[in-house]
Amino acid sequence: MKEELIKRFISYAEMDTQSDEDSDTCPSTPGQMALAHKLVEELQEIGLTEVTVDEHGYVMASLPANTDKDVPVIGFLAHLDTATDFTGTNVRPQVVENYDGNDIVLNEALNIVLSTKSFPELSGYKGHTLITTDGTTLLGADNKAGIAEIITAMVYLLEHPEIEHGKIRVAFTPDEEIGRGPHKFDVAAFGASYAYTVDGGPLGELEYESFNAAAAKISFHGVNVHPGTAKGKMIHSSKIAMAFHLRLPSGEAPEFTDGYEGFYHLISMQGNAEHSKLHYIIRDFDREHFENRKSHISAIVDEFKSTYGADNVVLEMNDQYYNMREKIEPVRQIVDIAQEAMEGLGITPVIRPIRGGTDGSQLSYMGLPTPNIFTGGENFHGKFEYASVDVMLQAVQVIVEIARLSALKA
Repeated sequence: MKEELIKRFISYAEMDTQSDEDSDTCPSTPGQMALAHKLVEELQEIGLTEVTVDEHGYVMASLPANTDKDVPVIGFLAHLDTATDFTGTNVRPQVVENYDGNDIVLNEALNIVLSTKSFPELSGYKGHTLITTDGTTLLGADNKAGIAEIITAMVYLLEHPEIEHGKIRVAFTPDEEIGRGPHKFDVAAFGASYAYTVDGGPLGELEYESFNAAAAKISFHGVNVHPGTAKGKMIHSSKIAMAFHLRLPSGEAPEFTDGYEGFYHLISMQGNAEHSKLHYIIRDFDREHFENRKSHISAIVDEFKSTYGADNVVLEMNDQYYNMREKIEPVRQIVDIAQEAMEGLGITPVIRPIRGGTDGSQLSYMGLPTPNIFTGGENFHGKFEYASVDVMLQAVQVIVEIARLSALKA
């Protein structure tokens, strides 16, 4: 199983499936559709049924029940796309067998080193088989590790019919990294009572709380005049934008927060004297605090409109997803099953809030309660991303055990 899992994951990782928030198509990039069609062929080859892919790149398939018991249909999901933060073109995964616990040279020519000093958790993987980048791209364990684990688990269940399970649905979705993953997901067609995203990080992660999330883009319009004759005439939009940013609490940013603390995060800034734009994401676990953060942004915008003119400061703000805990708490048994599955395999569950979001954040509000479980990846979205194959295999075991327990408890 190990070699198959590695081969499967690397074949996905080598495909460029970065999403693109500036695209208005679904999927937002053609690479995602290419992977979707590859997965359809693979799912058919291993023997799953009801294998489909729609025009938007949503892949679904079924593993039929092998018991007559009335077992709720459960689902497992992962996403096709990789993050926009760092390039996913020409990914060349490297396999490190029996990792010795020391620094890993990712790219000798470019002197790029995955160091235990910068990433102290790395030494905890001593003895594991690791898959790393070559230092020039992200890896894509987020979330191609999840895809590989789900498919490998389905193969295992097919090869072990003595493990009783109900009907299992799997799905692979586009554009999660740009917040659109479930936008065209057909919950009714999926037909599961509940599901799990396999989209977490280190061993034992089990998450059913996520941020409330919004995006805000503020555009500033100024007046550009030749600097030699600009006195009393130039209105510098970039300086207005900088003044705006300084009005936000400096300590309420990702680099200064953890746990249940929320933040304002400046994603990007562009501009010159004439036109400038700030792009923020707003995050908080508490719904009231979340609404207050949005109100704070709006209040500053209104103040700047008053100073610089209503047409010269423009706010676009929209909610992206909400804390899924509200929808999962009433069916807490689905978290308990995952917790029991991990404990039965000797894995200590690490239950904590997701300082981010998964497709489950939106799916839970669409009527499909969907907590999140680990994949074995670390340092997502950058050149120091890596995954432990040993932990990936444990994720496969957890998926199998969730399926078994769901049937046992029915």
